[in-house]
Amino acid sequence: MPSPASTSTAASTDIDYVGYALAIGGAVLFSTKGIFIKLAYQHGVPTETVLALRMLVALPVYAIILLTLLRRSPDMRKRLTPKLVLSSMAVGILGYYVSSYLDFAGLNFLSAQFERLVLFTYPFFTLLFGVWFFGDRMHWSVVPGMALSYAGLLVIFGWNLTTDPEGLWLGTGLVLASALTFALYQHLAKRQMNHIGTGLFTCIAMGTAAIAAIAQNTIWHGIGSYAELSAPVWAYGLALGVLGTVVPSFLMNGGIARIGARATSSTGAFGPLFTIAIAVVVLNEPFTIYHAIGTACVILGSVWFGRADARAKLAIPKTAAAAA
Repeated sequence: MPSPASTSTAASTDIDYVGYALAIGGAVLFSTKGIFIKLAYQHGVPTETVLALRMLVALPVYAIILLTLLRRSPDMRKRLTPKLVLSSMAVGILGYYVSSYLDFAGLNFLSAQFERLVLFTYPFFTLLFGVWFFGDRMHWSVVPGMALSYAGLLVIFGWNLTTDPEGLWLGTGLVLASALTFALYQHLAKRQMNHIGTGLFTCIAMGTAAIAAIAQNTIWHGIGSYAELSAPVWAYGLALGVLGTVVPSFLMNGGIARIGARATSSTGAFGPLFTIAIAVVVLNEPFTIYHAIGTACVILGSVWFGRADARAKLAIPKTAAAAA
């Protein structure tokens, strides 16, 4: 008969396929965001208006879901202390407003392909923040994968630098800042969801970010900016709000709640591939041998990183069991 310790160890190594499916689905749908944004930019719509349009579409959905959750479960209302609500709002502004605005701004200068690959580095920042601030262990076996991914980014960056350097440094810096803030958001969101649940946190966080984005656009461009939008732009905003925001946010947060921030961030390899295919077909973006080499390095490096991280974490309970 197996001992309780061995049973516990075996259970800890089981793969949560549902959690990984949620995370992958969220990554793929989030990857459509850059396509819709670039299409809206082709109509001359400013960054603040595109972000506000995304949130204007998403906000009613989150409000309805929030009211439904609170009505169906009175216990949830008891969890909503002022401190938890305010902290959830702050985390939401960081992850869905600040990070999103930096990303949207960067897309003014970068192709959808390169933006997605740069943003794809956020798992590395998730790891580093976890080690520096949240008590995670550093697994040095993940470093080669990180290095390979950044080498791939340098290949594409170098190609862009020789063909279309205008705004490249600024755009790359903005998207890297977006990746940094989103990585920090993932750790903070995990802690909030442990207290109030995935659905409730997502509604509060995204709702707060939506109000901030809409307020920013209203102050900068006026309430009349929405009336000036054409029908195609509203269609892009609808797709951006539903397919690129509402659905993937619940999928991603569901993945974080089940498998954690680091594991969720390591599943995003599907996102850049999907973005690249759509960008080439819809936006007519170039895809050269340098793009192929760089993309392959970024994705292979991320997969290497994810597997090395998973193996290292699985080795921890085995080591602890052997020591016991």
